[in-house]
Amino acid sequence: MRSAAWAGSQILRNPRIEASVRTDPERFILDNTGIMHPPHVPELSLHLATEAHELWLKTEEELEQIGLPPPFWAFAWAGGQGLARYVLDHTESVSGKRVVDFASGSGLVAIAAAKAGAATVLAADIDPWTETAVRMNAGLNGVDIGFTHADLIGRAIEADVLLAGDVFYDRAFADLLVPWFINLTDRGVSVLVGDPGRAYLPKQRLEALATYQVTVSRALEDSEVKKTTVWRFL
Repeated sequence: MRSAAWAGSQILRNPRIEASVRTDPERFILDNTGIMHPPHVPELSLHLATEAHELWLKTEEELEQIGLPPPFWAFAWAGGQGLARYVLDHTESVSGKRVVDFASGSGLVAIAAAKAGAATVLAADIDPWTETAVRMNAGLNGVDIGFTHADLIGRAIEADVLLAGDVFYDRAFADLLVPWFINLTDRGVSVLVGDPGRAYLPKQRLEALATYQVTVSRALEDSEVKKTTVWRFL
């Protein structure tokens, strides 16, 4: 888990929510999120959960009971906001290029890449819920984004740029990502990551491109502002 957003809730199970999870992901997203503008990329719109939505309050165990993985797609994480800001402000990083947004979640970074003029954008995430979230969020912003559920880790990709927002929150996951990112870099892929000081960010073969102070919810993070750096693998 990246946060304690789902810890400590005593909320009762809701049959209506459980039914929508099983039968209609789009309806579930509409019922449990609102259209919002992430603070660091206010020009973009996303379906996001807030304290006003029941989804925000559910524990991970309650989510599992209704068949829903932890809904990382329902939040604009600091690393993703920082990376999206960088891409929008430095369009040359993706303009005219084939882009993969790895661990896409809400699709925030993928949408930013499309807005910045990427030739193609592919959002990749193994969570089956993200496909619906990315499609809905892309529609809000008037962009076309492809999607894959494939586990890309360790594979060659047909892309010029790989973007990854907030992925170094777990040691085992980081141990898989770092050699893959290095291999992609050695093959000529530009690998850019947005990181708000996660514990397992590697210490070598990184170049800092920009640093932002990103506003986030204290319910998601340990502070209301996260210093977020965009790094390029070398």
